[in-house]
Amino acid sequence: MLTVISDTHGTDDHRLDGHTLDAVRDADHVVHAGDFITETVLDAVAAEATELTAVYGNNDPPALRERLTDAATLTYDGVRLLVVHGHEHTATALGLLARQEGADVVVVGHSHRPEITDLDGRPLVNPGSYADPRRYRPAHAELTVEGPNLRVRLRSPAGETFEERTIQR
Repeated sequence: MLTVISDTHGTDDHRLDGHTLDAVRDADHVVHAGDFITETVLDAVAAEATELTAVYGNNDPPALRERLTDAATLTYDGVRLLVVHGHEHTATALGLLARQEGADVVVVGHSHRPEITDLDGRPLVNPGSYADPRRYRPAHAELTVEGPNLRVRLRSPAGETFEERTIQR
């Protein structure tokens, strides 16, 4: 499983709790789509993850921007993901970047709104924010490859699946 989180907005610790903490610990790979806020939070998330791919967000200070990049790509079980925070990209620019990077799935954060939608013919996954949901529900995303399909689930820290999509690859 690949677990996707974003928008921690913490100062002292990872703020992971419940099923979200379990999903991070159990994942083969964790993706964070930006806005850790401090290096302490980045290090705390990294300590819980087997493997971490992360980008910086618009609220991350220079010290984090020096350690992270604005965009990352990774391949997980044959699925190529593009990860950005989302604050610097219009839908058109993000679609072009996804095509340029050969992405099967695009991951963004920034809005705190958990959703699975489409962008230029490919799934766009926003895990929302598990720790600072603002007006939305707290959430993270779980991606699993099941044969020829990719299953994307949005889940609450309590473990409830509230949105799910199966994508044929």
